[in-house]
Amino acid sequence: MYLTYIHLPYQSVATIMIKLQPPDRSFFSYEMSGSSPALAKVASTTSRVSPWLTPLAYFVGYHFLPLFFGRIEITGKENIPKTGPVIFAPTHRSRWDALLVPYAVGRWVTGRDLRYMVTITECQGLQGWFVRRMGGFPVDTRHPSVTSLRHGVEILQHQQALVIFPEGGIFRDGKVHPLKPGIARLALSAESNYPKLNVKIVPISINYSDPYPSWGTRVSIHIGLPISVADYESGNLKQDAKRLTADLATALQQLNQVKSAPTTHEFAEMPNS
Repeated sequence: MYLTYIHLPYQSVATIMIKLQPPDRSFFSYEMSGSSPALAKVASTTSRVSPWLTPLAYFVGYHFLPLFFGRIEITGKENIPKTGPVIFAPTHRSRWDALLVPYAVGRWVTGRDLRYMVTITECQGLQGWFVRRMGGFPVDTRHPSVTSLRHGVEILQHQQALVIFPEGGIFRDGKVHPLKPGIARLALSAESNYPKLNVKIVPISINYSDPYPSWGTRVSIHIGLPISVADYESGNLKQDAKRLTADLATALQQLNQVKSAPTTHEFAEMPNS
């Protein structure tokens, strides 16, 4: 079973200004471009972390992944926020990323479980049963609902960790591709709805020695300094998102250029040099 992380389309988040409507926090006021504000009460989107399946998955992953890969090099663990709302923003190189991200920044490292935005088709059938119990929740990539976007904001509001791949797809050439602005707009929406929420975005570079990873492939995971979303608030959401997206892209490109340690067939966790 694999989780495919998704991006938020620009148009969906650009045109939906998610604002909590006090005093009833079950309501969301959202404004569509070219229309007047509307108040809507909609069915909720939820996610959960199974108290028995998640620990089992981490246990299997932590014992299986080092045996499968020739080397897993992780740098920058000191940059991982242990508390507070955070969005992990990794590059996307393989479906193995879905297992390596929690391996690098999940429960056994930070004591925190991760939540994931996944495609709506992956929340169906048996796979969907697992995904929903591992913290995943569905988003229709073509027509994202306000409830899915709202749930992303709620995750951050409740001081939790959310994973979104900002490139929006798997790229096996090892280069950082243009980022989708949805991640920045979601983070800024959360920050504006809850002043002093202090949302952080953590850039993560993932690379493999083989574009199609198999047994013995070497992996490097470089975790960058957190980006404070509040530093980008000027009142112009579109321009703020552009600046935040550009700085996130720069951070990912810098991490992507970090040299890996000499190749050996052993597990390694390296501090930042």
